[in-house]
Amino acid sequence: MGKKFIRALFPGSFDPITNGHLDVINRGIKLFDELIIAVGRSPIKNPLFTPEERVEMIAELVADIPGVSVESFDGLTVKYAAKKKADVILRGLRSLTDIHYELKLAMTNRSVAGIETVFVMTSEQYGFTSSTLIREVATLGGDVSNLIPKTIYNRLQQRLKKS
Repeated sequence: MGKKFIRALFPGSFDPITNGHLDVINRGIKLFDELIIAVGRSPIKNPLFTPEERVEMIAELVADIPGVSVESFDGLTVKYAAKKKADVILRGLRSLTDIHYELKLAMTNRSVAGIETVFVMTSEQYGFTSSTLIREVATLGGDVSNLIPKTIYNRLQQRLKKS
């Protein structure tokens, strides 16, 4: 009997995608046969980039990684995971605060939808970064060039000049 094909869903807002996200993607694809990066359309957050722009930017970054694709979605992550026939949800962990929140979310997702969550610890150098923090620092004129890919940094600079 052969190995089971495993499809994972890596959901997030990715506004903007960070080097920490890319670290999780690069390590996650080693664990699964297919990885779908699912860009959520959150009604709660005030996004800097549209979901379409985020999908386009991420797709450029992962174009050379076999088995990785990028899509946007609306609604509950577990419903989208079921629609895509994902076997697991991939999540990156940075800190103890993440663990507390993500554990509750993972248990809820398993209870409600029967889907498992697999956690990957981000590399130490990305343990403090988040898209929200990067947006805040960049908006206030701080240098975030070492926290996000160069192409994303350039787009972020262009976007902030317009606002």
